[in-house]
Amino acid sequence: MADERGPDFLIHNEGDLVAVAVKEVGAGRRRAVYMDSDREIELEVLEEIPLGHKVALADLAEGADVIEYRTRVALARHPIQAGQHVHVHNVRSARWERSQ
Repeated sequence: MADERGPDFLIHNEGDLVAVAVKEVGAGRRRAVYMDSDREIELEVLEEIPLGHKVALADLAEGADVIEYRTRVALARHPIQAGQHVHVHNVRSARWERSQ
């Protein structure tokens, strides 16, 4: 799956549920690379994802933990589909929530 243009998204760790856009990414079939293993995946992006913003790698139910860096960083405000933009409009910070 090597591509001279590089990946569209970086995933920090195996097990993370979001990936970070390394450029402006439009809808369609896109590439993501895990930083801790160099494993590559393809995902169907459903909407435009701005540079530095996140995309869901899996479906997330309302109230589900959003995992990044192997850590719960947010909670889904409502269901989020794999391939959707993940940002303040559909998640809330887990910073002040009790750890589980």
